[in-house]
Amino acid sequence: MLTRKQHELLLFIHRRLSETGVSPSFDEMKDALKLASKSGVHRLITALEERGFIRRLAHRARALEVIKLPESAGATPPSRDLGPNVVRADFHRGSGDDAQGVDIPVLGRIAAGVPIEAIQHETDRILLPPTLAGGAGDHFALEVSGDSMINAGILDGDIVIIERANTAQTGDIVVALVDREEATLKRLRKKGGSIALEAANPQYETRIFGPDRVEVQGKLVGLIRRYD
Repeated sequence: MLTRKQHELLLFIHRRLSETGVSPSFDEMKDALKLASKSGVHRLITALEERGFIRRLAHRARALEVIKLPESAGATPPSRDLGPNVVRADFHRGSGDDAQGVDIPVLGRIAAGVPIEAIQHETDRILLPPTLAGGAGDHFALEVSGDSMINAGILDGDIVIIERANTAQTGDIVVALVDREEATLKRLRKKGGSIALEAANPQYETRIFGPDRVEVQGKLVGLIRRYD
């Protein structure tokens, strides 16, 4: 399964090889996908290579070979009931009703463990299915890093869908910015005049802060899980 940007890049490389016999340069790929830097291209190429869609040819500059296209990527994993707010990741644009949805940015990685910097610049975009785009709120996505929310059904590598908000109720799973420097995905609990950020894994301690140290950036409304 590919993200939309990975899919677009694979087709762009395939088309350029078919037309000219030469793979495009990083600058050409960056411009074609409207990315901010060549590092974004490098990440996409690495992901395509790891998934077996392309191969870099040794000792040749700009040499890429397309091994397969998405239609020949193999069998789809067996169906599982993942719940109403969890969908399989497949960002290929279709036609008709399948093409409807909301295009939202992926803003980097967020820790479900020890807090790390998040809410970064846009790294990708995904087409959010209408079932996850309910309401008129502003949404963004983050890739989860870590395992502190596994008992809430949130796994390392999942893409969480966040609705922007600056307030939350006790029990909501939120993106919380701590001391305006570190962001983490945790369940929020209000305890008197303090804010508790609670993990869903007994290996992690609940962290408690003064209310002036925690800013809610958004609330979890769904997630997308890739099956590679």
